[in-house]
Amino acid sequence: MRVFVTGATGYVGGAVVEALRAAGHEVVGLARSDEAARRLEAAGCTALRGSLADADVLAQGAREADATIHAAATGGADQAEVDTIAVGALLDALAGSGKPFVYTSGIWVLGATGDAVADDDAPVNAARIVAWRPAVERRVVDAATRDVRSVVLRPGVVYGRGGGTPGGFLASGRKKGVVRYVGDGSQRWPLVHVDDLAELYVLALAAPAGTVLNAAGPSLPAREVAKAAARATGARAESWPLEDARARLGPYADALALDQQASAQGARALGWTPSRCSVLEELGRASDTSSDTA
Repeated sequence: MRVFVTGATGYVGGAVVEALRAAGHEVVGLARSDEAARRLEAAGCTALRGSLADADVLAQGAREADATIHAAATGGADQAEVDTIAVGALLDALAGSGKPFVYTSGIWVLGATGDAVADDDAPVNAARIVAWRPAVERRVVDAATRDVRSVVLRPGVVYGRGGGTPGGFLASGRKKGVVRYVGDGSQRWPLVHVDDLAELYVLALAAPAGTVLNAAGPSLPAREVAKAAARATGARAESWPLEDARARLGPYADALALDQQASAQGARALGWTPSRCSVLEELGRASDTSSDTA
């Protein structure tokens, strides 16, 4: 299968590309720069030059592929607008094709779940930082009526390969000697290893149209994750009052303060069997290299 991937050189998208290639698929990756194009070609992929703002390029990539995975985000103030327009262009190009389209949302659209374990059908209560996503999710799910095999995938807090928020904890410990968690740290984070997540993207290409999939494993208190990173780097872990964190991080702080639990039964029904190490094991292994990077 020829799969068009946006965000193909990013943290999650790069792992997705590797998983697709391992499963025997051909990958065409959207490349914003010559450097990104070179990286894709070095990995055995085809590069399609353009950005998320290039609706015609996105449409071309989707039409010429057998399936599309949208894993890119600008990460800036224009993120909501660009994502909304990009998804519209991709879905319009795919309408009537019956081809798979996987949209990357995120677990933060569920809001705080507390002691309830949210399943794939749980109502959304999106954190402000992802306030636009529920509307895009609905558009993706509704695309099933336009003969698009559309899937919404909601990753939890991603870790692995030294990246994600837990990887940021390690970086802070090494550079600043302190790892800060928002609030008292009792809020639970549903976690997923980036390589397990990448394998779910491959499985999602065969999911029924209109499917929503939570992609998360067991939840752990943020404080435990921060303390593990602190131990690995010889740093101290400390609480960061929410108001102070908001002043520095804006709405991202409120997302980090969410207390969430999520079930991934839909993903498991597709055959997803996460097998990578836990986040605490991952962070513990980082202590083996912290002395070399201090």
